[in-house]
Amino acid sequence: MPPLKIIIMGVCGCGKSTVGKLLAQELSGHFIDGDDLHPAANIEKMKAGQPLTDQDRSPWLDHIGEHLSTAQETTVIACSALRRAYRDRIRAAAPDTTFIHLHGTKELLANRLTARPGHFMPASLLDSQLATLEPLQAEETGKQFDIAQDPAAIAADTAAWLHALAEGPHNPQGARSC
Repeated sequence: MPPLKIIIMGVCGCGKSTVGKLLAQELSGHFIDGDDLHPAANIEKMKAGQPLTDQDRSPWLDHIGEHLSTAQETTVIACSALRRAYRDRIRAAAPDTTFIHLHGTKELLANRLTARPGHFMPASLLDSQLATLEPLQAEETGKQFDIAQDPAAIAADTAAWLHALAEGPHNPQGARSC
């Protein structure tokens, strides 16, 4: 199987980094936390409780797309990728990217955010992220997973789905089914 290029997407607190690391292990690949690719100004803005603008995100999304386009091994990147335009920007650099959307209730997400001390992303930005979120569309290669499941189970289910997707004919409609 050729190297996979995967974005673990979703709003803050959905478990992108946790599931991403586990998925990279399942696939014998490499994990990159997209937060580590943000310019310092973006981190400072989020720490201050200010949502990022599209202009703030553009260089970050380009950087993520570059990482995926040059990846020589299966690469999993945790990246919010909240809007279709953001995913399209990543796909412009790495067209074969698959998006795994981690989705959960607002209450579960808020509980997770308040339970992670020391992270730069304050819980106050959850509403902004939920308002920005555009779910995967039928023609986008990807699948949504419920974060109420155990992260290891999500990673295992995702790996199984990716293997099945790679082995069978590409079916974007089926790819989105949960």
